[in-house]
Amino acid sequence: RQDCQFHWQNRGYADFDAFLAGFSAAKRKKVRRERRRVTEAGIEIRWHRGGELDAADWRQIMPLYASSFWRRGREPYLRGDFFAEVAQAMPEQLLVVAARRHRELLGVAICFRDQEALYGRYWGSSGKHHSLHFETCYYQGIDYCIREGLQRFEPGTQGEHKIARGFAPVATWSLHWLSHPGFAAAVADYLQRERDYVLDYMDVVREHLPYRREHG
Repeated sequence: RQDCQFHWQNRGYADFDAFLAGFSAAKRKKVRRERRRVTEAGIEIRWHRGGELDAADWRQIMPLYASSFWRRGREPYLRGDFFAEVAQAMPEQLLVVAARRHRELLGVAICFRDQEALYGRYWGSSGKHHSLHFETCYYQGIDYCIREGLQRFEPGTQGEHKIARGFAPVATWSLHWLSHPGFAAAVADYLQRERDYVLDYMDVVREHLPYRREHG
């Protein structure tokens, strides 16, 4: 099955401002305004490697992680001891972006990394804080990739709001096997038609990227 996600690609940017330089003026102004709102709200952002976090830290983080599920009427499917074990096994690969004001934890993004990419996976907050989601889940990740020399940032599935912030559509694939021949044929027919739609959708999305035309 073919689908698409929105990824950010590092084009050798020196810093975040160099990345924004490729945006149209209006889009660049919007991103700067969103980042400024977080700073003006007195919110500080800090990155933590998994190996730096102890049990007390995870007790603070987990209610925020769970909140994103509870707001949709679902139960969180991962528990704090899971993340703690992963952090112990992969202390440099698990990363937590923590947003605090006066030492109060307001929001977190739980990410993973390897030698080439940053992977954003889980987000949660204590309430509505203007532009904090964009700062914590997107702009901080882009900043991190530039600093660390990572080639791309995959912030997770869905989210057309990523487009205006520099994340371009990228094709993804998954493999499925169905034992019933008739059912398999019906699904294959549907997936072919869906694939055509996905390709058209990606073309449309590219027209809405924030980059200036000469930037590509």
